[in-house]
Amino acid sequence: MKLTNSQEEYLKTIYILEKNNTKVRVTDIAKKLKITKPSVNKAINNLKDLNLINYETYGEITLTKEGKNISKEIIKRQDILKMFLVEVLEIEEKKAEEEAKSMKYSISEETAKKLDKYITKILNLGDLDCDYDETSEKCRNCIKITAKNRLKKI
Repeated sequence: MKLTNSQEEYLKTIYILEKNNTKVRVTDIAKKLKITKPSVNKAINNLKDLNLINYETYGEITLTKEGKNISKEIIKRQDILKMFLVEVLEIEEKKAEEEAKSMKYSISEETAKKLDKYITKILNLGDLDCDYDETSEKCRNCIKITAKNRLKKI
């Protein structure tokens, strides 16, 4: 299923809000994305039609299983790009974050998977014995530190 950049951003936002809050509502998404509630309502109804979220008017918004899976892939794609930019190309972290956010929409899923494979291979991250959570700042910092230490050895 090919989603628009906007739809991907909504899914990612809902996923992050779900992880941080118990209930996600239209108002929460509007605040997070700094857009109007009518815009959120329109997008939410489109995502509901695609069976990516569960939502009843004025109710809680939750991701379906497929919605969660897509959200995780979106976040992972951005993390992979950022890691490549920071750790391999040595781009300043704030700039890499901005560029990765834009680039995640430009690359195919196949390219993202190949880049992930490359980074995992070059940084030897496949041997990490953990339950990586892409929404956890602690996990992101751990990967970042591990990657830096391993790059020094190359």
